[in-house]
Parts: sequence; structure tokens; C-alpha cells
Amino acid sequence: MLTITDTAVEKVKEVLNAEGKPHWGLRVFISGSGCCGPAYGMDIEEKPTEEDEVIEKNGLKVFVDKDTLERLSGMEIDFVDDGQNQGFIIRSSQPPSCGCSSCG
Repeated sequence: MLTITDTAVEKVKEVLNAEGKPHWGLRVFISGSGCCGPAYGMDIEEKPTEEDEVIEKNGLKVFVDKDTLERLSGMEIDFVDDGQNQGFIIRSSQPPSCGCSSCG
């Protein structure tokens, strides 16, 4: 199952409100692939498609198609702000399995 942290929920809600789209949701999708597996992207979207699963938390809707959701099983969406960098991340409890230097 894909989870989303409270911090990420609140940050997405801030973005939606700033865009004047408080009732929209967050779209999570596969945006490419490399030696370390798929790369994921996020965007805001008004409503889900027929192929989507909808995850709801604290009033936020997250739209993910079934294939992507299967690949995201056991992962978590979070928002990090370490003072120098900030942004949304999708983190896995599994380390990368390819062994290349760009994955680690």
C-alpha cells in the first residue's frame, strides 16, 4: 500500500490552495525508467480517471492508476525540508538492487 505523510498532505494542500484549486488532488505517475527502476512524477489534477485508485488522507485525494499503485506498494510520499533542499519524495523501505553508483 502507498502511504502519504501528514507533512506531505499539508504541503500539497498549501499548493492546491495557492493555485486556487483546493478541491483538486495529487496525481502520482511513472515518468520514466532507468537502471534503478521506474522514476515517478507528481502533478495536481481535478479528478481521477476510470483506471485510478483514490487514496484519501486528511481531506487530500491522491490519484494513482492501478499499475503504478502496484509498483508503489510499500512506499511513502513525504515532503522534506532540510534547510538547503525541499520537495516531495517517494521513499522505499527497500534499497536499490542494481548496484550502480547513481542509485545509491
